This record gives sequence, structure tokens and C-alpha cells, in this order.
Amino acid sequence: MTPDQGLPTGLRFRACLDDVAAYKPGRPPAASDGRPSYKLSSNENPYPPLPGVLAAATDAAQHMNRYPDMGAVDLLEALSERFKVPGEDIAVATGSVALLYHLLQAAVTHGDEVVYAWRSFEAYPIAVQLTGATSVQVPLTEDARHDFKAMEAAITDRTKVVLVCTPNNPTGPVVHRDELLAFVEAVPSNVLIVLDEAYREFVRDPEVIDGVEVYRDHPNVVVLRTFSKAYGLAGFRIGYAIGHPPVVNAIRKCALPFGVSFIAQAAALASLRAEDELLARVEELVTERTRVVETLRAAGWRVPDTQTNFVWLHLGEETLEFTAAVQAEGVSIRPFPGDGVRVSIGEREANDLFLKVACAWKKA
Repeated sequence: MTPDQGLPTGLRFRACLDDVAAYKPGRPPAASDGRPSYKLSSNENPYPPLPGVLAAATDAAQHMNRYPDMGAVDLLEALSERFKVPGEDIAVATGSVALLYHLLQAAVTHGDEVVYAWRSFEAYPIAVQLTGATSVQVPLTEDARHDFKAMEAAITDRTKVVLVCTPNNPTGPVVHRDELLAFVEAVPSNVLIVLDEAYREFVRDPEVIDGVEVYRDHPNVVVLRTFSKAYGLAGFRIGYAIGHPPVVNAIRKCALPFGVSFIAQAAALASLRAEDELLARVEELVTERTRVVETLRAAGWRVPDTQTNFVWLHLGEETLEFTAAVQAEGVSIRPFPGDGVRVSIGEREANDLFLKVACAWKKA
């Protein structure tokens, strides 16, 4: 069958797939003429794995002929101790995005609505569409922050889930304590509030509340975290959710059996044991983030406050042209056509190449 012949007669898929756009990962850097190239398009931790984490993963790989522990018992115990929450309040899956998919699969269906800020994480509209529910996208404020008054006004009797990405991907700002608590109190108790905190370890703003503290007093709040960013385990795909038992049980019912590998579980456990060393690396990235932001602002860029490991530049119709200019220097960044670019904080050499283009762009 050639590509233009379509599907065999009689084969049908769900109608909602007709409008679903595939998720677009960050592009790798293009090959250059012998020059080093860098990937600043996927918000990855640029540091190699710590020796102890690598050793744990390597040892676990010797058991690849066996199924992993489906309950991730050891990891749940470690997370329970780390956050002082009951083990039955934790679920693990193949990244925080998988947990989001499981939550939406469990909570919404055709006719329901999911409210979230936009622009935000690109997976949100895809995950919502796959359930048959409707996305209600609330525009960010001019400074790229959540507009909670508008989000509250967008909630109807059809709203089943509200997503709050804090810090927000791809723009960077974080939600502050007072505004989050006021919003949580305003949302009906039968609406699930998902706090997506994939970049929590990079936050230095003192006005921010830890989502785990919010969950403790609110049965309709669930917190998503990941080992992909600060802990440097993006290639192993492992994240966790902290919520009350009814929410966590719903996630587990929708999760793929044996989804989180032995290797990922072992690496996550080793990462928790080496947390002080890993967070020291995060501090170095935060310092580099400050340098990048200050350089951009000094060159005339308006950069939203970022509490993540990336920066956001609003470029509008110049987005793809700017992306190509950075790519020509051997650095890949993440374009959102017609809107702007997200640039990860990586190696200093990579950041300098990006800054070289960005500063020259403003002068031009």
C-alpha cells in the first residue's frame, strides 16, 4: 500500500485524532563543519550522570530479563520519607507527562472541559484532545504569567480538571503563594487541580509555596514531579505524582503495567541518595541562568522572570528566522512559530554561542 492510498477500507480510528497534532520534541543540533554543537532545545541537564547513579543503573541492567517491580516499592518508600507523605499517596510513571495522561484518562471524557493557561506545556492540548474533552485555554498575562482571575472565570459546570504549570513551560515564571492558595480555594472542590512542578528544584523565588504543602490540605490537588530535569534522568523516563488516595488509585488503574523499568527505578533511588551533589549542580545552573538573563536584558531583550532551567524570548513572526540564526552557530533551540523561542540553560560554551546571536540580533 502506497502512502497516498490511505487506510484499508473499513478501518476506523477515533474522530478526536483528526485534530491531534503530534508532540514535537526539541531538535538535535545540525551537524557542523567540525565545530562543536550543542542542544539547548529540550531543557535537559547538561551534566553527565554522577558515578554512583551510573553504577546503580548499570547494575540494574543485569536484570533486564526480568520484569521490574510494578509497584516500585523501594522508590515509593524513599519518596515517602523524602516528602513525609504516605506511600499510598504516591504514584510513579514514565515521566510526569505520563502521569498527566493517566490523570486525564481517568478524569475526563467527551463533553468535559480542562482549563489551563496558554501558552504552556505543549503536551497539554494533545493529552486533552486524546480523551475527547475540550481544552479551555486562558491567555497568559503580558509578563507571561498565569491570569488566575481569568482562569477562575473560565471554570464552568463542565470543568473537570485545571492544570497549573509552575514554573510555566515555556515562558518561565512561577506562581506565587498567595495567588495559588486563593485560586485553589476558589476552584470547586469537585474539580481536580494538577500542579505541574517539573522544574521545582530550580525555583529560588521566596514567594513560592511548595505544591506538596498545598496537597496536604486539599483532597482535589495533585502534584506532578519528575527526575528528568534537575536529576538528569531524562533518558530513563521516570516521574511521580503526590496526591490523595482516590487520585493516586485512579492514576494506577490507567498506568501501563511494568511501565517504569528496573534501571529507571534504580537510577532514581541512587539520585535521591546523591541529592546533595545533584542539587549543587542545579545551583550552578541557576547561577548560569542569572548570567544569561542579565546579558539578554542588558542587550535590550525583554525576558520574563524565569525560575526554570530555560529562558523565553518573544519573537513573533521572527521566531523561525532567529532559530535558524542560532542553529547556524551549532546550537539547537526550541521554536514556537509565530510566538517565540525557549532556550535551555546548558554548557557555558553553548550559552555563549546563543548569547552571541541574541545580542547581535538586538543590535541589528
